[in-house]
Amino acid sequence: MSVADRIFASMYDRMTAGPEKAGLRDHRRRLIRKATGRVLEIGGGTGANLPFYGTAVQDVTITEPSEPMAKRLEGRLGGHRFPVELVLAPAEELPFADDSFDTAVSTLVLRTVVDQAQALHELRRVLRHDGRLLFIEHVRAEGDRLARWQDRLNGVNKIVARGCNCNRRTLDGIRSAGFTTTEVQHDELHKAPPFVRPLVVGTAECRAAA
Repeated sequence: MSVADRIFASMYDRMTAGPEKAGLRDHRRRLIRKATGRVLEIGGGTGANLPFYGTAVQDVTITEPSEPMAKRLEGRLGGHRFPVELVLAPAEELPFADDSFDTAVSTLVLRTVVDQAQALHELRRVLRHDGRLLFIEHVRAEGDRLARWQDRLNGVNKIVARGCNCNRRTLDGIRSAGFTTTEVQHDELHKAPPFVRPLVVGTAECRAAA
């Protein structure tokens, strides 16, 4: 548990307040209400998605690899109509059996995981054959000019934002991991620096094995 991790966790809600008010919270509300059954949320952060889970949810398991962030999240787990469990674990090593969940949720997490392909493989593994992935992620820009700036600034961004990559082709990664995207909305992460604004919001279904 580094000093930088503790500082980042303590400042996270303040750093994201602008984007949340400028549209991110509305994206969360519309997306998270689609969750059903047993839900796994990776990288739960400070619990921004918790208010939006609807009546179709049976229970929610949240993983979080950062101890300082998990400590902040612990205080927000009570008072929900469904059981909530917090597990300290990285997305690349999910401590759950195959086919355990109906819905997986990733909001602004796949940009940060060390090994995105492995994290997506793990999500595919723990989802049931008819399970769904709900995601909000900022991604590599479609325009060449901004994409080049993302490449230039990614090293600095990873330091400042604790591992956040601003230039990942996350939609391609989701599809390569065995998911079929069923809804994708392209937007911007408003009130954020231009190089982290390109945003995708969507759902993906587990693709049947050939």
